Amino acid sequence: MWKHLFIFSPLNSAFMKIRYVEAPDIKQLVERIVAELDFNHISLDGVHCFRSFGSRSKRTVARVHALGKLWQKALRTHSNYIVEVISERYDSLSQAEREKILIHELLHIPKGFSGGFRPHKGYITRKKIDNLYEKLSSKK
Repeated sequence: MWKHLFIFSPLNSAFMKIRYVEAPDIKQLVERIVAELDFNHISLDGVHCFRSFGSRSKRTVARVHALGKLWQKALRTHSNYIVEVISERYDSLSQAEREKILIHELLHIPKGFSGGFRPHKGYITRKKIDNLYEKLSSKK
């Protein structure tokens, strides 16, 4: 006999699906960061922002998704990136921490805006994020 019985219900968070909604407030903040930090390699037409609800991840606050080269060829389109913020963790942060999170995610987008990613190692550091945040703050 079964030792555990799982009931598939919206009330059972173990089986809750993730829901995505467009996030114009995030897009607006991304646009400001790109403009004020001179991230000229980022084509804002190719950046889409979403807020997710229902993630079970414990530490992730935001992430970037890319449309890789093969998908671009297959779909006959250019590179696109999605900035996803996880509502359960992102929305409760201070404005400063939200801005730092988005700076971090935008640093993953390579100079060629090609559909690839820049890794953390040797490029994305707390010090670099803090320095960029200070530059952003001084322009307010």
